[in-house]
Amino acid sequence: MDILKIVLTVLFVIDCIALTIVVLMQEGKSAGLGAVTGTTETYWGKNKGRSMEGALVKLTKVLAVGFILLAIALNIGYLK
Repeated sequence: MDILKIVLTVLFVIDCIALTIVVLMQEGKSAGLGAVTGTTETYWGKNKGRSMEGALVKLTKVLAVGFILLAIALNIGYLK
């Protein structure tokens, strides 16, 4: 059981570091003055899911779910 706890803790730390890096790599969501004039609809804005930004958003969701699941798994061991 102790080996499982160590493995889960190592995975949790790696997930935390990766989640922090991915969130910091993302651009801000503020559109600035472009939102007033409507110039924010560009090619990259329409195809955001296929761009690097879209991949970072998807990776953030996956890492966040992993973070929650690992946190729950680690806390179940402490409740016993």
